[in-house]
Amino acid sequence: MRILIAEDDYVNRRFLFKFFSQYGDCDMVVNGEEAVQAFMFSVEEKDPYDVVCLDIMMPKLDGLKALKMINSIEKEKQITYENLSKKFVITALDNAKDVQNAFELGCEVYVTKPINTDKLIEVMKKLNLDIDDEK
Repeated sequence: MRILIAEDDYVNRRFLFKFFSQYGDCDMVVNGEEAVQAFMFSVEEKDPYDVVCLDIMMPKLDGLKALKMINSIEKEKQITYENLSKKFVITALDNAKDVQNAFELGCEVYVTKPINTDKLIEVMKKLNLDIDDEK
C-alpha cells in the first residue's frame, strides 16, 4: 500500500509516518501544494497512492483545497471508482462545517487530533485497506 502524508507540523508528520509505515510505503510532504504535486506524479508514474492523509491547516494550499484538486486529478485521469485513493482528513479542527466540507469534497475519513490509533485501524479495516491485524 502506498500512503501520502501531508502535514506541516513536524511532530504530527513523524507520528503519522510511524503509524502508517507499519502498513505500507509512506511519502511525506509539508503543504497542500506539495501533496497535489506528489499525487499527480504518482498517477503519471502509474503508481498512485492508495491512501492520502491531509491536514486542513497547511501553508500554501490548505488540505481541503488539496483534496478538491486531488479528486479533480482522479476524475480527469478517469480513474475507476475501485482504484480511487482513500482520502483521510486528519486535523485539529472538529467543527461541523469543516467535517461537512471535507465529506462533501470526497474524504472517506475525518480524524481529529489527538489521533486514536485503535479507531483509525478500525476505520482502515472497514475501508478494506490491506492492513495486518498483528501490527
